[in-house]
Amino acid sequence: MLLRSLLRRGAAAVSAGGGRAPAARPDPPASLASLLLVSRSYAKAKGGGKPAASTSNRGKVRVKDPKGVASEDASASGESAASAGGADEIDAEFEMPTDPLPPTYDPAVDVGPGGRPLFAFTDTFASFSHRGANAYVDFTLDEWKAMLPEGLPAGMMKEFQDTRRCAVMVRESFLDLRDNFRRIVDPAITAKRKETKRQIILDGPRSCGKSIALAMLVHWARTEGWLVFYVPQGKDWTHGGFFYRNTYSDLFDTPVQAGKVLQDFLKYNETRLQQLPCQIFESIPLGEGTGVGMMKGADTVEMPEGSTLYDLIQTGITHSHAAVGVVVRLRKELSHVKDVPVLFAIDQYNSWFTFTEYQEPVTVRSCRSIHAKELTTVNAYRSMLHNDMMVGAFSHSTAVGKLRQELPDVPSDARLLFPRYTVDEAETVCHYYMRQKIIRRESFSEEKWKKIYYLSNGNGSEMRWLAAFI
Repeated sequence: MLLRSLLRRGAAAVSAGGGRAPAARPDPPASLASLLLVSRSYAKAKGGGKPAASTSNRGKVRVKDPKGVASEDASASGESAASAGGADEIDAEFEMPTDPLPPTYDPAVDVGPGGRPLFAFTDTFASFSHRGANAYVDFTLDEWKAMLPEGLPAGMMKEFQDTRRCAVMVRESFLDLRDNFRRIVDPAITAKRKETKRQIILDGPRSCGKSIALAMLVHWARTEGWLVFYVPQGKDWTHGGFFYRNTYSDLFDTPVQAGKVLQDFLKYNETRLQQLPCQIFESIPLGEGTGVGMMKGADTVEMPEGSTLYDLIQTGITHSHAAVGVVVRLRKELSHVKDVPVLFAIDQYNSWFTFTEYQEPVTVRSCRSIHAKELTTVNAYRSMLHNDMMVGAFSHSTAVGKLRQELPDVPSDARLLFPRYTVDEAETVCHYYMRQKIIRRESFSEEKWKKIYYLSNGNGSEMRWLAAFI
């Protein structure tokens, strides 16, 4: 309405001057200029307003200056290219800077709250204490993929793409989670340890950083030499692929997902698994293969004496009839490992307490939805009623429905509420966004970043989206 009234006033001024346009084009009114500025900022934040010539580059992220030392014009073009399009339009294979810090880093300018630097000169999370929280640790994309070959959380990839840097902030909530499991394993601090939990469920508001904290925990644990069973997308266990009812266990087997689980677990832990011998030598039941039915003449497979966990997993990968049975046996074998700490890390853990997309025919005209607990693989890994270290993260972005407070097969005190950003963490994040030129330095102020924080209520993804309006 404001824009329409301003245009009417301009048309009336032209008609009053005899219908002739003025020789010199006057400056637009301040209100109109501010309105156009907001509309352009909104279009940039939502990924719209791209020129027609840029359609050929759609789906790629082109970083003009990955080290962040280019001029303002180059940074503006790189910013618009990185922010254009949605998450589905961005190619995951984008180039990232490999330097831990650009040569123009100035510790007197690029600091967070309390004078702490935004970046920590370390490549691990182990050196951080609570005094060193709210600082960024910088890795390359290759390092992240090498430590987490199973896959990175979608929120983490979106953060990397928007900021054009593979850096994560070490929060106090992550340090509490890390120290909880470190106190269980490290004998040097066992005498001083506080109350610890061997099983934890990370719960909290949407986009508060649960999946990123879980990925950081897996990165740290593997750096420490732990054996980690990491599932970045627990929903994949209950959706897609081939399923059938196992007549022996009366559960539903999913050999496609079972084969992928074994392949993912082998990507990072292959060397360690070759050194761990099998301790259970009972026969492994066979089921239907992927689209080939039951194996003729055999119901079980035997693991020979001296086999390792690597041999066990290779058996499930090579023979799809044994994939589900090997996944179940692997869960039992990992509980017997004593030479190295074992951690089970499951993201989208809440999808294992809801219904799957599978349906079983009941009558000619009706079907019954299959619950996740009826799947053989989920049934073997979902329970937390054991002595193994296990952490699961709820994903409200992919949630099917709300769950009750008390969950079956889960200790009553296992749920841990993961918080949103605090004021200090929000200040560090906004300083980091200013450094990465999501926020222009000349437009940055304490009042503006606090407005972003209170508008988003500490939500990380919303803060990153609102940063374009400064």
